[in-house]
Amino acid sequence: MYGSIAFAAGHAANRTGGGERRRLVGALAANLALNASWSWLFFTARSPRTGLVGTALLTLSTLDVLRVTARVDRTAAAALIPYAAWCAFATTLNADIVRRNGGCR
Repeated sequence: MYGSIAFAAGHAANRTGGGERRRLVGALAANLALNASWSWLFFTARSPRTGLVGTALLTLSTLDVLRVTARVDRTAAAALIPYAAWCAFATTLNADIVRRNGGCR
């Protein structure tokens, strides 16, 4: 997964410049920060509900990265589709954990 993210980021970043490149790099940086925060929210903070908020934001961020990348490079965007699908699945799974545990904390 991280390999496809790195490929897409490098591929798209090399094909753009100026404001569009800054937008792409900013979207990727925010996405990777959200990606890294989920484990802490879910496991360390022991809060599946907070983890759900984190993974929902990650999914939205991933869709934004996919949209921005597609404007620059369709090949790079295609490489991100499995990541977007995984984020959506993780959000669904996290929501089910919250639901099955009475909302958790």
